[in-house]
Amino acid sequence: MTDSVSPRMRWPVALAYALLRLAGLLPLRVLHALGAGLGEALWRADGRERQVTEANLAIACPQLDARARTALARRCLHETGRGVAELGKVWGGGGARALRLVREVRGQALFDAALAQGKGLIVAAPHLGCWELLNHWIGARTELAILYRPPRGAHWEPLLRRARGRYAPEQVRAEGSGVRSLYRRLAEGGVVGILPDQQPRAGEGVFAPFFGRPAATMVLLPRLAQRTGATVLFGFMERLPRGGGYRLHWHAAPPQLLDADPARACAALNAAVETCVRIAFIQYQWTYKRWSLRAADMPDPYARATH
Repeated sequence: MTDSVSPRMRWPVALAYALLRLAGLLPLRVLHALGAGLGEALWRADGRERQVTEANLAIACPQLDARARTALARRCLHETGRGVAELGKVWGGGGARALRLVREVRGQALFDAALAQGKGLIVAAPHLGCWELLNHWIGARTELAILYRPPRGAHWEPLLRRARGRYAPEQVRAEGSGVRSLYRRLAEGGVVGILPDQQPRAGEGVFAPFFGRPAATMVLLPRLAQRTGATVLFGFMERLPRGGGYRLHWHAAPPQLLDADPARACAALNAAVETCVRIAFIQYQWTYKRWSLRAADMPDPYARATH
């Protein structure tokens, strides 16, 4: 795959890719500083991102008073901005250069052992830290397929494919044929990546506790593990301070993830995500409406948020 702009891209998409390439020339510390400025702008605008973040933290941090939660929400939005800005380095600078920014790997023995067993590996990667760099790291070591939902504008897909470059994973759509291909890949000892905290469509999951409140949770990941015997590892790229690079974390899945009861399995799944989030709390995607699907008798936590 070349690094030139694809002629199949529409001009706005090609322009966005060119800007990513230019941003990739900047040091990471500069990009993160610019990203923090973007996060501050989101905070001051008091729009959807701030309102959703504050609503989520009211659920996740009930022990904090209003002033402490407000300060925490502001820091979270600064990290949101850093996550956007760092794509210039991760996507625009090329995978090989981006991987030089990984300063430490914790739990790599778990990953290496899972590959060596040859029984399949499910990477559960929450919306935490820099998950695109995690794709690069895995792709540099083995073939990877990721479950995803296409962007609303299909014309942006060429940007995603080109920006992910030489380590681009195979993108498997979250639909029937795509899910069947994941089963086949795991049965052959392959590696698949899933966002375990992606909210399922209504009727496709179960409610399980997440930070103390029932959240619609996917049953797909536990089922894949149960039916294929694949290893499940939780992984995320923690953003280090002052543009210092990244620290990769690997954690084994709890055994309860394989429980035949979907409710217990999904509770274990969410507990494992929580464990990851607590390591780098402000780097979680708190702008995501994680609790928007809810039981009929539960209030909407985002009722006041801008749509």
